[in-house]
Parts: sequence; C-alpha cells; structure tokens
Amino acid sequence: MSKKVVVFDYGFGNVRSAERAIARTGADVEITRDYDAAMNADGLLVPGVGAFAACMRGLRAARGDWIVERRLAGGRPVMGICVGMQILFARGVEHGVETEGMDEWPGTVSDLKADVVPHMGWNTVDVPAGSKLFAGVGADERFYFVHSYAVHDWNFEATSAAMTPPLVTWSTHGERFVAAVENGPLWATQFHPEKSGDAGAQLLTNWIESLS
Repeated sequence: MSKKVVVFDYGFGNVRSAERAIARTGADVEITRDYDAAMNADGLLVPGVGAFAACMRGLRAARGDWIVERRLAGGRPVMGICVGMQILFARGVEHGVETEGMDEWPGTVSDLKADVVPHMGWNTVDVPAGSKLFAGVGADERFYFVHSYAVHDWNFEATSAAMTPPLVTWSTHGERFVAAVENGPLWATQFHPEKSGDAGAQLLTNWIESLS
C-alpha cells in the first residue's frame, strides 16, 4: 500500500514541483492545507520560498505551525524544504528584523556571508555517518540550492542521556552552513531535493520509505 503524503499549501513554496517529485516515488500525494488530511497523512512535507517572516505568517495563518507541532508530538513524520527548513529554527533575522520561528531546533537563520549571494546552483554536502536521508547517495553528489540566508551554528543540547542527537549535514558557500537535519520524525533540507535530479529523487525515496 502506497504512503499518503500531504504537501502543505500555505502560500509559500513550490508545491507543484514538490508534488510531482513525491508522486514519482510512488507515494499518494495531495496538496492541501486541510487540517484532517495534514494530520492523518503518513508524511507531511512543508516547502518554503521567500522571506522567513512572510513564511512564518503564512504558516501560522494556515495553522501549519500547530499541525507540525501536533504531528511531531505524536512521532508523525514531517519534512521541511528550503525556508520550510529555516522556519523550524528558533529565529530568523532578515534586514535587521528578528522573527520568531517554530523553535524545534535552537539556532538563528541569518545572512549568508559570501562573495556571491544568493547561493544559487549545485553544491556538495558533508553527510554524517549513519544518515538515513542520504542512504544510497554518493559522497560527491551535488544538490540544488537557492538561498541568501542560512544557519551557521549548531548548538543542540540533549535533554537526557537517552536522547539521540540529530544528524546534521553541512555545506559551504563562503562559509559553512547547515544543509540538512535528521531528528527523529523531523527531517529537513536547505537545498531543493525536488530540483536535484537523481540524487534528490533518492533522498525523497528514502524519506518515503522511512514513513511508518
């Protein structure tokens, strides 16, 4: 039986390209902001493009922040892409304006310091051992990025000895930044797997196969 995935439609994200990429994995995919559909799906995909503050406003207006929190509280898988990953962090700072994020992870999304911004195009990533997201992906594979802001520091502290620390994947454009996170039911990528060819397709397949 195919997995049911909802691409959450809150007005900020390339929902059609995400839908097509997920459909190619064989999953049953729907674009919606319907509460019941989003809560009951095997996986919830949260895309995001544009500004951190605007995405957070859109997510809250669609009750997406509450849906994500409720799903994670029940161990139900969620995946964020691009700004859909950034808003999972504690805060974002754009043009001197600070916006509160979802605070699933500590950290601040701030401007990427590089000679060329935005970081637009293909780049390699540094994947930690044991990654399920990148299983079957070659070490030299490249992924497609489009962003001007990023998380530069990772300061996660486990609240108990039994807690498994998240796996963090890094990339470099001018400076080192977080490219992906795997944290129990919550996975996210700064790059666009749906635009990253065969390597991106493998990542999405890995996520679909992880859904229980």
